[in-house]
Amino acid sequence: MSYDLIVIGSGPGGYVAAIRGAQLGLKTALIEKDATLGGTCLNVGCIPSKALLHSTEMVHFFKDKSAAHGITAKGLDIDLATLMKKKDAVVEQLTGGVQMLTSKRGIDIVQGVGRLAGEGKVMVKGDKGEQTLTAKNILIATGSSSVELPFMKFDGKTVVSSTEAIAFDKVPDKLVVVGAGAIGLELGSVWARLGSDVTVVELLPQVAPQNDKDVAKLAQRLLTKQGMKFELGTKVTGVKTTKGKTALTAEKNGKELEFPADKILVSVGRKPNTTGLDADKAGVELDDKGRIKVDEHFRTTASGIYAIGDVIAGPMLAHKAEEEGIACVEMIAGKAGHVNYDVIPNVIYTEPEIAAVGMGEDAAKDQKLDVKVGKFPFIANGRAIAVDATDGFVKIIADAKTDRLLGVQIIGHGASEMIATAVTHMEYSGSAEDWARTVHAHPTMSEAMKEAALAVSKSAIHAL
Repeated sequence: MSYDLIVIGSGPGGYVAAIRGAQLGLKTALIEKDATLGGTCLNVGCIPSKALLHSTEMVHFFKDKSAAHGITAKGLDIDLATLMKKKDAVVEQLTGGVQMLTSKRGIDIVQGVGRLAGEGKVMVKGDKGEQTLTAKNILIATGSSSVELPFMKFDGKTVVSSTEAIAFDKVPDKLVVVGAGAIGLELGSVWARLGSDVTVVELLPQVAPQNDKDVAKLAQRLLTKQGMKFELGTKVTGVKTTKGKTALTAEKNGKELEFPADKILVSVGRKPNTTGLDADKAGVELDDKGRIKVDEHFRTTASGIYAIGDVIAGPMLAHKAEEEGIACVEMIAGKAGHVNYDVIPNVIYTEPEIAAVGMGEDAAKDQKLDVKVGKFPFIANGRAIAVDATDGFVKIIADAKTDRLLGVQIIGHGASEMIATAVTHMEYSGSAEDWARTVHAHPTMSEAMKEAALAVSKSAIHAL
C-alpha cells in the first residue's frame, strides 16, 4: 500500500500528526504496536495518573480538610478496585476517542511494530505476519520509555516503573520513590493519600529540580505536611532482600542508608524509543543520548524521514510532541509550521500544582541577566481564601530594561490551567505591564497572576 505520509507511533505526537496530515489532504497511515491508540500518555502515563490524582485528591479532602468546612466524613472507605476501574474507564473513553477521530478522517490504522526498510518503505510486523508500506514521507513518533537503573532493573513486582505504579492491586505499606521529578512526586502523592508510607529519594538537593529553589522548597514543605518523606542529596546504590524483606540502599554524606520497601518506584527519567527501528540501516543518525538528529524542519539525516516528540531533543512532554507533529506535517505539505520552544509549559500535578514556562529566576541569575521579579501569594487572593487554596504563589520574571516577560512559575491550586495565560502573553512577546493591565475576573485565582505582574513594577494592589 502506498501513502503520502506514514506515521510510526500513535501517541499524542503521532496521532495528532496523522490527523493534521489527513486534514491537509495527505493519504495517511498510522502504525501502532499496541492494541489501543494513544501511546504511553493516554494508556499508562498522563491520563491514568491524572485520573488517580483526582480521585485521591478527594480522599485527601475528606481525610484532612472537610471537617473545617463542617463536613464530617465518618467511616471513609477506599475501594481500590473501583478506583482503578474508574481510571481504566477514563483511559478507555479517551483511547476510543482517538480511534474514532483517526478512522473517521480516513486514516489507515495498521497494528504492528514498524521499522524502516529502505527508502520510502516501512515494514510492519503484526499478528498476521509482515507487510510493507511505502510513502513519500515517513514520520517517526515512537515516544519514550522509563529509564532503568542498571544496578536495580525493573522486575515488575518490587522494582517498578510508572506503568506498574498506576495499577497496584493493593496499597503498599511502604513505597520508596527514586526521583523527585514530576512522575515521582505525582505517584508518590497518589499512594500517600491512599495510606502508603512514602519516602522519596533524590540525588539532587531539591525536589522538582527544573523549578526555582523557592518553588521547590515550598513544594517539599507542603508535600511533607501531607505525609511524604524526602531524602535529598542521596545517591541510590541498589536494592537488597534479607529474610524476605526488601530495602533500597543509598548513600548520603558518606553514610550508608537503607529504606525498607514493599514497592520501589524508579522515576529517574525517560529514554527515546529508537531500538528496533533499524534507524542506522536507513541512514537515520542518533545523537549520544540515543535521540534522532533532526534539523529545524524535523528532517532526519535520511531523505523523506522525519521525527518528532520524545525521540528528538527537547522536553519529553505530550504537548511538545503534539505541536511538533502539527508543525512537521504542515512543513511536509508546503506550509509554514512552527514551534516556539521558549514557551512550552511544564507542570507537576501534585496538590498544589507546580507550573512553569520560560526562564526561572535562578536561571536568569545564573546567566547574569538583569531582571525584575514580581511575586504574589495566594493567601492574599480572595478566591483562594474562599476555596481553601491559599498555599503557594505566582512569580513573574521580566527583563529589567524592556519589561518583556521571560518566565513564570506558579505553585498553587489550578496552576496547570493558569499557566496558559502566561504562555499566551509570552507567545506575543508581552510585557509585565501588558499583563498587569489585562482585566481578570473577580474573584478568581488568576487574579494572583495580574497582581504578580503589577508587583514587577512594585504596584501590587492587594499586597504590601
